[in-house]
Amino acid sequence: MKQRINLLIAFSVVALIVLSAVQCYLVKTTYDYKVAQFHTEIKNEIAKISNDYSDIDSVIVSKKEALYKQLSENYLQGKNTRPEVKSYILDNEYNDVLTQKIQRKFQRDLPNIKIDFAIVLNKFVLYQNAKKADTIFSEKPFIKNKLYGNLASLNHAFLIRNYVGTTNGTYQNQEYKLLTEDSMYVSVIDWEMIILRRMTFVLILSLLSIVTIITLFIIAIKALIKQKKVNDIKTDFINNITHELKTPLTTLGISTKILERKDIRDNDENFNAIINTISRQNNRLQNLIDQVMANSLAESGIELQKEKIETEDFLLTIVNDFKITYPKIDLQTDFQTQKTILVLDKFHLTTAFLNVLENAVKYGSNKITIKTRLVQNQFSISIEDDGIGIEKNKQSLLFEKFYRVAQGNLHNTKGLGLGLYYVAQIIKAHQGTVSVVSDLGKGTQFTILLKV
Repeated sequence: MKQRINLLIAFSVVALIVLSAVQCYLVKTTYDYKVAQFHTEIKNEIAKISNDYSDIDSVIVSKKEALYKQLSENYLQGKNTRPEVKSYILDNEYNDVLTQKIQRKFQRDLPNIKIDFAIVLNKFVLYQNAKKADTIFSEKPFIKNKLYGNLASLNHAFLIRNYVGTTNGTYQNQEYKLLTEDSMYVSVIDWEMIILRRMTFVLILSLLSIVTIITLFIIAIKALIKQKKVNDIKTDFINNITHELKTPLTTLGISTKILERKDIRDNDENFNAIINTISRQNNRLQNLIDQVMANSLAESGIELQKEKIETEDFLLTIVNDFKITYPKIDLQTDFQTQKTILVLDKFHLTTAFLNVLENAVKYGSNKITIKTRLVQNQFSISIEDDGIGIEKNKQSLLFEKFYRVAQGNLHNTKGLGLGLYYVAQIIKAHQGTVSVVSDLGKGTQFTILLKV
């Protein structure tokens, strides 16, 4: 069952990861679409500005064309070299003016978007008659070839358009043609936030979907685990009760066989002692049956039927019954108290003490000693055995539910790990404490303290 639950959890986790990955992929796809859509919108808006900027400042555009024509003729005359032509173009006097005018137009036409831009020159090529084209320079778009704009880098900018311009002229009765190409790049400040704002609904919906899936997954797993625990508790409770029934049944069986002996029947004292034992075990069986439905094996769920008892006599009764069941065990008492009256639940405490004694037998004890004494207004009951002992690092786990001490990976004794848990709950219900001291190979001592 546990393996199947682990497999179910594993498959559920894998399915959750796959669903989350698919959801993330869909969000990423939507994001990419929104980015492309945003770029298209920006391009369409900026396309309203004419390619030659004549509508922004026709005078500057005329000056630019005159400069290009002059530089072309100077180059044809050999007055300027290629590097000089490029330098004069990029360092023109109207660079800043046209940059400011274009920036203001962006601010006016797109008031809700802050844009940085750059117009870079890519080509400057001369054609003279039928001669081969004379490329003064032709480069990839580099920010160092910036004509106008305030962008410092093209890394996070996107291309708006390429503009190819032509200028015709005549030099020394020979016609020539100038071809130029420039590109406009823009960078929208905080464009990621603009995209995210447009995706708010999608992101919220996706987040809610993932959270819902995870929540349902956790609820389902918790419900499954809880149901398994409930089933385990029911099964273990029934098994524990069955285990508890064995002790009085064994005692009754042995007592019945003893009564078959003629020498016992003829001895009134021995006969009455056996009859009393049978009566006690019969009552114990009846109490166990009554507790099957009511006993939850939890401190808060135990209903105690307390009464005043003389504790030493109560312990002797448990000892005598235990000796009948385990005649080969050397069970001794060392009571340093006398006639101590405590208010206790005889039924539950009998079960608790028998659990400790039977554990001692299970783990190799041949001699058990029960001691009583008063310690700071508390009644101390210690149960010492000469069994195999318990490792130090395992002693703190003894009173946990279902825990059993194992030798390596093997459990060499039968049990469900409920006995000492039950002991701890019963003692706590009496506002007492139980502790253990043990050395491996040297036996174990359980100490129970009850309020006087």
